[in-house]
Amino acid sequence: MAESGRKMGEVFRICLLVLAPLLLTTCSSADRVVASPHRPNVLFIAIDDLNDWTAFLGGHPGVETPNLDRIAARGVTFTRAYSTAPACNPSRTSLLTGRRPSTTGVYHNYQPWRPSMPDTVTLPQHFMAHGYHVSGGGKIFHGAYKDPSSWHEYHQRRADPVPRERRAGGIGAPEFLLQWGPVDVPDSAMADAEVVDWALRKLREPRDEPLFLAVGLFRPHPPWYVPRKYFDRTPLSEVRIPEVPDDDLDDVPEAGKHMAGPGWDHHFITTTDSWEKAVQGYVASIAFMDVQVGRLLDGLENGPYRDDTIIVVWGDNGMHLGEKKHWRKFTLWEEATRVPLLIAVPWVDHAGSRSDRTVSLLDLYPTLAELSGLPLPPELEGRSLRPLLEDPDASWDRPVLTTSGRFNHAIRSERWRYIRYENGSEELYDHDADPMEWTNLAGDPTFAGVKGDLAKWLPKVNAKNASKSRRQKKKRR
Repeated sequence: MAESGRKMGEVFRICLLVLAPLLLTTCSSADRVVASPHRPNVLFIAIDDLNDWTAFLGGHPGVETPNLDRIAARGVTFTRAYSTAPACNPSRTSLLTGRRPSTTGVYHNYQPWRPSMPDTVTLPQHFMAHGYHVSGGGKIFHGAYKDPSSWHEYHQRRADPVPRERRAGGIGAPEFLLQWGPVDVPDSAMADAEVVDWALRKLREPRDEPLFLAVGLFRPHPPWYVPRKYFDRTPLSEVRIPEVPDDDLDDVPEAGKHMAGPGWDHHFITTTDSWEKAVQGYVASIAFMDVQVGRLLDGLENGPYRDDTIIVVWGDNGMHLGEKKHWRKFTLWEEATRVPLLIAVPWVDHAGSRSDRTVSLLDLYPTLAELSGLPLPPELEGRSLRPLLEDPDASWDRPVLTTSGRFNHAIRSERWRYIRYENGSEELYDHDADPMEWTNLAGDPTFAGVKGDLAKWLPKVNAKNASKSRRQKKKRR
């Protein structure tokens, strides 16, 4: 009888673990995936053009991101996370399809991705196929390529207000190029705030099925128009601009200079005494974005999903603010490719940990599928980050590949960045000694072995360019 009672007690204990999701936060992730029929919810936060200028990455002095820091404190910060491409469309397409730009041929912003991959199952589609309610809002896929088949519902981002003087500051056409300036409106008038309002309603709705909620925040993508109070937080007298040597481009091959553009941005900004003003606009946009992240986190914590939700925060690409005399992204250097990546998993007890391993946004698809107990599609080219979530210092001998246009690639290991352009020219930077990438070592025969080792990670396939959008085809005529 005693033995029978013991066995019955064990069965009852197991049943409690299976039926009570709140108790599962004390289980290991392996127990969770195997034992629970209730799959976790996912809050998937995308931030546009955010580089390492966050408090938890320390990329620029004086930048405060208290709400992103709250998420970092409850999860794992990946300090060396990199995009697969330094532009919105190829980066987001790669993350959401789990395939490299060099595999798909989607290298640029003007290439609609679905026509070249009609049968690809995207990350949100994969969750839809396995019983999730999948909602998206704001900017997740790039531009017009939102892919309605990937969502049960999608909330379109509206237009932002603009300053009374349309060209408040900056260069070029205000619809596209660098612009900055305060707008005299409350936060609620901004498009990102309205997207968060929508997301908060989703976080209050109880559901029988698990929720995958993707929220795309547009700032700090330019134009840097945000409410005036965020500009006032960092007055011009307190703005610090990046340190840029006058000869920084002297050892960069012509292919690298060409990729960065003719330098008009930097010439305009430096000759009109606008550098501090532009940096102020970017920092103000980061502050506004962080407040919106805080609203999302508050809504999660005060709603029905607080104890059983994976939080993922990622940026699609970085941003230059004068480094290497360049502005915006579209290069293979550190500033354009390094991104913030935070993952908080309720049942993995490594709150506030940091992993210094080099990881790719390509790894998010398999990571979220595995953590949620979903099968891994065979075509995925990333690697699940679950081992690093369980042990942030685990062995991880895998550098990151970033691609900008066909045959142009960067390989980033924990120490080195190696760049090879289509014409065979190269760059090599030692981040232990040169974190700002001021000295190109590629021509030094001492480092031939380093280059050879890194070159082994270059892709064997460089797919032809996917088709351009109709608009781009018309421009070429």
